[in-house]
Amino acid sequence: MLRYIGLLLLIPLLDAILLVVLAGFVLNWQLIILLVVATALVGMLLARFEGRHTIRKIQTKLGQGEPPTDELIDGGLLLVAGAFLLTPGLVTDLLGFLFVVPLTRYPIRVGLKKRVIVPYVDQRTGGFATGNVYIGGFPDGGPFDDQNDTPPEDGDVADDSGTNADSFDGVDLGDVKDVDYEDVEDEGNSNA
Repeated sequence: MLRYIGLLLLIPLLDAILLVVLAGFVLNWQLIILLVVATALVGMLLARFEGRHTIRKIQTKLGQGEPPTDELIDGGLLLVAGAFLLTPGLVTDLLGFLFVVPLTRYPIRVGLKKRVIVPYVDQRTGGFATGNVYIGGFPDGGPFDDQNDTPPEDGDVADDSGTNADSFDGVDLGDVKDVDYEDVEDEGNSNA
């Protein structure tokens, strides 16, 4: 965590050093200010365009009933890009452009999913949300292990030991009756 904070503090320092070097040796200060303002304006227009495009993609995915996971990550990266582009400086503008342009945003999104999002979600859900879940039955054999591998018959309930019982979690099931029902269609009001 301290590395990330150090990196975030290093970015403005690099920005200041680059501006001092450019102002002292390469360009005059009026041209540097114009360059910083122009890159910020162009970047914000591009971020606005990409943001609208991302919102349309989210709406399309939701309309099709699919989860818009990549589009939501793109939206977050566009928010970060907007913050970088609003911060005055050439290094922050360069980082903002990296997050805004789709060609460079795609590998950033893939790396973010692989190294940050999926491990975090796996840790929080035990692998349930990302599909790394064992779904082949009971991992330890379950209640039917070492029995005759048959589930309980109708009306019977298996307790934790795998045997049939007349009670479940302390509730007496002796008075429970299995009732059949007949589905009757409503043919309208016969009094009409």
